Order: sequence, then structure tokens, then C-alpha cells
Amino acid sequence: MISQSYTPVKFERECPVVLIPDGMEAEIPAGTVGYITQSMGGNFTVYVEGRLFRVAGDDADAIGKEPPPRPHLPEDASDGDLEALIWRQMKTCYDPEIPINVVDLGLIYDCQVEPVGDGQRDVHVQMTLTAPGCGMGEFLVDDVKNRIELIPTVRKARVSLTFDPPWNQHMMSEAARLETGMF
Repeated sequence: MISQSYTPVKFERECPVVLIPDGMEAEIPAGTVGYITQSMGGNFTVYVEGRLFRVAGDDADAIGKEPPPRPHLPEDASDGDLEALIWRQMKTCYDPEIPINVVDLGLIYDCQVEPVGDGQRDVHVQMTLTAPGCGMGEFLVDDVKNRIELIPTVRKARVSLTFDPPWNQHMMSEAARLETGMF
């Protein structure tokens, strides 16, 4: 049953989506009506005909919404400024089923910035998933990679998936544990 607090939307154009939790790609035709159940980090979880779908922020216009703003890095930014922006960008990545970002969920294990010359840098991130068989895992990894690559001076981001150590609820930030009731 749809809660009345969900926002109704009509797809204004055909839109690529990802089926949740399977991770399968699909298309929703123009004219389809659904309900936004989650809007976080610029992406949307939309309920349509008994199924949940992830609509990427770049396709927000398909449901009458604005895409997320692009990150800005001042020209005189230090390496510390860049690293802070990378972490802020990763905090805009959300599991479409859990209203907590991947950083506060404790899914990001490491982030390294490597200068590659001419003011450009490569970023290497090591992350995990809440469960090894997560159907949305590939999309979460791609979301982290793509969000980092939007940052000026980042030439390339590489996101490696690991399950060692396995994720557990104690890796979540205190705020995330409080929000989910996982003390």
C-alpha cells in the first residue's frame, strides 16, 4: 500500500531505470504514473505498479525534478579541499532501499588521491556492500565512481569492491545507527 506522504509523479519521457533490489536495467515509458518513495543524493526511488525503481539524478527531468548540482572546486583548492569534496560527493550516494549514505553506512573503507600531473588526480576508493549478493552493488559502485569523476581535477576514479572485512552494523556512524535504531 502506498503511503499518502509519497509524492506522485508522471514520467514525462521514456526513462532508463534500475529495478530494486534486483539491479536489472529497464525502461519506464512516458506517461507512466508512480510515487517517489525516496529522494536522496539526487537519485530517486520510485514505486510503479508494485515495483521499486531507481531513477538516476541525471534523468530527474523525466519525473519533473531537477538534476543534482555539479560539485565545484575553487582553482586555488588544496589537496585537503579536494579530499573533503570527494568525501562530500560520496555522501551523496545512497542505497535506494536504505535512507543512509554509503559513508555513514560504513561502506567506504579507504580513499586515496594520487596526483598524475598537470593538476589532475586519480582517486582510488575501496568499498564494500551490506551483503555480498546485493543486486544493487554494481550501481552503488558506479554511483560512487561517477560522483567522484564529476569533481574538477579528478581525471579518473577507480572503485574496488571488497568483502574483507565483512560489513556489519558497527561500521555505521553513530548518527546512522541512531537513525535506523541499530545500537
